[in-house]
Amino acid sequence: MSDQQLPFTSHLEELRKRLMIAAGAWILAFLGCYSFAEQLFRLIADPVKAALPPGSSLVFINATEPFFTYLKVAALAGLVVALPVILWQIWGFIAPGLYAHEKRLALPFVLAGCLCFGSGTYFGFIFVFPMIFAFLVKFGTSTGEISAMLSMGSYLSLTSQLLLAFGMVFELPVVIFFLARMGVVDHHWLSKNRKYAILVAFIIGAVLTPPDVFSQTALAVPFVILYEVGIIVARLFGKKKPVDAEAEEEAAG
Repeated sequence: MSDQQLPFTSHLEELRKRLMIAAGAWILAFLGCYSFAEQLFRLIADPVKAALPPGSSLVFINATEPFFTYLKVAALAGLVVALPVILWQIWGFIAPGLYAHEKRLALPFVLAGCLCFGSGTYFGFIFVFPMIFAFLVKFGTSTGEISAMLSMGSYLSLTSQLLLAFGMVFELPVVIFFLARMGVVDHHWLSKNRKYAILVAFIIGAVLTPPDVFSQTALAVPFVILYEVGIIVARLFGKKKPVDAEAEEEAAG
């Protein structure tokens, strides 16, 4: 690590600079994506349109709803487009506190972060969303006395929440990798706390998904699987401890 200790105000100034660059990248990406907002919304709406009964469609309940919905779509797409820059700024902020050999992981961090986030959103959108919305719409219209008329704004809010949730959950192996490389956690600690990770997975599923067991499980199960992947990653790539310290830890466990 760097021997030079920077004052707290310097860290705040560095953080402010990084945040401004990340925000600027997001704004530029948002402006570029706004031109395609309607097409992007039609794409995002495919899972629910397939689940709606014949003759039903998304509606808007006030005059400004389409405008603000398209703004939110552009903002969400801009976040995805600007993600490499945002992750690079995050790395740039934490890099001064790392050793020289750890700083070489900047590019893998950005690439792995983007790949995992994209994989999470793809998994949620392609495999989970159709089942979630088919279940919810069928449940709501099962009596035959209620028609499905979903608001485009409320649908986008739920979809955005789920997309971000799946994207963040799929970042778990990346987070564990870097925590293990820095010696913050190791595979012994992760294995010992597996039961708490399972509990956290279902709590996250309950908080970030609609209040039904299927949606909660659809988010919790990938979290648990990726946690197990993280244990393997920590075992293979984690910071190596001295043999004596590792033997003592295994004996204590």
